[in-house]
Amino acid sequence: MHPILQQIFSRLLYHTRLLLSIALVVLAAASWFAPPAGATGVYQMPALQAGEPTWTIDLDDVLSRSTESQLNSVSENLAEKTGNQVRFVTIHRLDYGETIDSFTNKLFEKWFPTPEAQANQTLLVLDTLTNNSAIRTGERVKSLMSDEVALSIATETLQAPLRQGNKYNQAFADASERLQAVLSGQPDPGPPQVADALNVESTFKSAEETDTGNATVVVVVLLIAATIIPMLTYFWYQNFSG
Repeated sequence: MHPILQQIFSRLLYHTRLLLSIALVVLAAASWFAPPAGATGVYQMPALQAGEPTWTIDLDDVLSRSTESQLNSVSENLAEKTGNQVRFVTIHRLDYGETIDSFTNKLFEKWFPTPEAQANQTLLVLDTLTNNSAIRTGERVKSLMSDEVALSIATETLQAPLRQGNKYNQAFADASERLQAVLSGQPDPGPPQVADALNVESTFKSAEETDTGNATVVVVVLLIAATIIPMLTYFWYQNFSG
């Protein structure tokens, strides 16, 4: 190869590898720091105050209109008769580093920042990506509903229909019915009686697995390009020099 062409080829090969290395670093950084698609942080939740007639916030749109109307009606009647206010929230995915419990606690304190505002509040939250749920109650509510009963509502009453095929409408209707009974001073109907079922592993990839797979494909393509581009350039210069 002509010395000038060889020098050009060497520089081209160097810059190609440099650009690809930078691209890999940028890709890795973007995968590490970027928030997950569709993630919801407390700062993104709408403002709300004690006493506001907003009872259901279905951000992931998993509830039917009739179910949402039913939840709102039950919560409205409960608030008018007892002063106890129940709110239901669905989100699709949590921010990195957030758990369903930490999100629920932060949202509860955002909406009801003082002990007085929190006193008669109940907040039930579901992350539909994982179907993890959490509940937070005020001090006045605890005189009617113990923490154990509240936890049972979030982890048993709400969860039972979800384990039977993501029956979100049934899950929230059941949770609302039990909350209404307990917070009205009626006997606790208790969690649903569900027969043990075999857990069948899903054949579908989770969102996290899909994201990881996409990133891997990009990296492989870049590595292949780092090999092929210099080779094609070399052959082109060989033919050109000839």
